[in-house]
Amino acid sequence: MQAIVLSAGKGTRMRPLSNEVPKPMLPVAGQPITAHTAEAAVEAGADELVFVVGYGEEIVRDYFGSSYRGVPVSYVVQDEQQGTADAVHATKEHIDGPFSVLYGDNLYDPEGIDRLFDAAPSIASIRVSNPSNYGVLNVSDGAVTEISEKPDVPQNDLVNAGAYVFPEEARDMLDVSPSERGERELTDVLDRVISEFTVSPVTLDRWMDVGRPWELLEANEWKLGTLDRRVDGEVSDDATIQGSVVIEDGATVRGGSVVEGPAYVSEGASVGPNAYVRGNTYLAPDVHIGHAVEIKNSVILENTNVGHLSYVGDSVVGRNANFGAGTNVANLRHDGEDVELTVKGERVSTGRKKFGVVVGDGVKTGINTGLHPGVTLSEDARTDPGEIVAHDK
Repeated sequence: MQAIVLSAGKGTRMRPLSNEVPKPMLPVAGQPITAHTAEAAVEAGADELVFVVGYGEEIVRDYFGSSYRGVPVSYVVQDEQQGTADAVHATKEHIDGPFSVLYGDNLYDPEGIDRLFDAAPSIASIRVSNPSNYGVLNVSDGAVTEISEKPDVPQNDLVNAGAYVFPEEARDMLDVSPSERGERELTDVLDRVISEFTVSPVTLDRWMDVGRPWELLEANEWKLGTLDRRVDGEVSDDATIQGSVVIEDGATVRGGSVVEGPAYVSEGASVGPNAYVRGNTYLAPDVHIGHAVEIKNSVILENTNVGHLSYVGDSVVGRNANFGAGTNVANLRHDGEDVELTVKGERVSTGRKKFGVVVGDGVKTGINTGLHPGVTLSEDARTDPGEIVAHDK
């Protein structure tokens, strides 16, 4: 079966982290989001991967090449973002049998994708507490009869989880008219398939749409928790490694440091001396965590330096950033409310009591900078020594 992986989006809700890298290629537990998706498809039996690419396409091509996990890889360019049905339609000439469609910025439990492939034609579903925010699946006699988009009064809590297996005949159903939003919607294709075929709902155990910065934290929390302990790098005899920790070959943990799992220290990264890396932390390649620094539940991307005596908690820090000594991130509001973050120009709740900051590529902070919870520092932003940053910069 062919697996079509939609990876062409710009990821505007993930900015500034997606300014230089397409959202599906942001890292989760040591590999891009879309690599987790591709891996699940291969494990479920996909015999070809077709990536729909656009923004940042070369980054996708460089990572996956012409073959991934022994499965051939093809690429189709979606020149204009005209909707999900348009993205799949771009692959029409590649389709030669039943095919699956997966989102490159979604995470799925692999066992669920395996069941999805076995039940073809099929649609992935998940049970949620707020079904009115999703497309709700109406099911009768074990088959999907309708998808109700964001209904005021949902009939159940079973919603569309954004993974499908289509019959080959759906190849000729992909050229749909634009919706009221001006996009060619894959749900319109689904409606026709549901009317002509018996489509099975397959309930996933877990699913995530990784669309905003705090969801990148949640994604890492999930996938780091599935890793087995592996220590291949250089660890001082005076350092302590606790729990499910991955330390890649070429990484260094210096004396007096503590790394608590689940955590991931990538090739070329260095920790310490006397640093404390707490659970659910991902350190990308060539990150430097200095003397007496504490990192907690954070994602720190490539070539970033966190100078000595700093604290970073519940945060996402971009590439090539430099935190001056004594930079401290606050991650809890005094009023106990959920931390808010700016997404596409609007302040929205993260749904998290603890959330720190989002830092773009190339940011530099002066020594003893203080960052309030929910602050975003744009690409190449600067702070002065001793500056307290309470608003986006």
